[in-house]
Amino acid sequence: MKYTRLTKEQLEELHQEFIKFLATQSITGDEWEKIKKDKPKIAEEEIDIFSDLVWEGVLTKVGYLENISKDQMHLFHLTDKEMKLISVKVMNPEVDLTTKEGFGWFKKNWQSDFVEYLTASKAYTDDKNVDKFLLLQQGAVITKGELYQWFENVIEPS
Repeated sequence: MKYTRLTKEQLEELHQEFIKFLATQSITGDEWEKIKKDKPKIAEEEIDIFSDLVWEGVLTKVGYLENISKDQMHLFHLTDKEMKLISVKVMNPEVDLTTKEGFGWFKKNWQSDFVEYLTASKAYTDDKNVDKFLLLQQGAVITKGELYQWFENVIEPS
């Protein structure tokens, strides 16, 4: 597998898509039940292939990721050519960015000496979707990029 297998819950959500996937391989519902019963290894392989296809589709469309911890934010803009990063570090030990109160403090004090910013960019490796997937595995979540775009406008006004 290139990525990870979808969870049981994810597979249930994508039930209709999985049926269509099996149909593209000329596998009917009855045949699928027989494969699951008689050839579980082949059934597992089919689920793995489907999982990779779903991940590939999702990762191709991802434009922004965020990874927010107690004292840091890593905001990614995933362009066609590179990954751009805006990193925010809060050096106030009493602030936890993962809480409503902590983020509220940050919104009021984002220009204080207790907050550091760093911007960077990095070229993708041979497979940009794998690069994106690794960020997700490290705790990033897919977003619409509003926070990244706000910072981009504040840090680098055009």
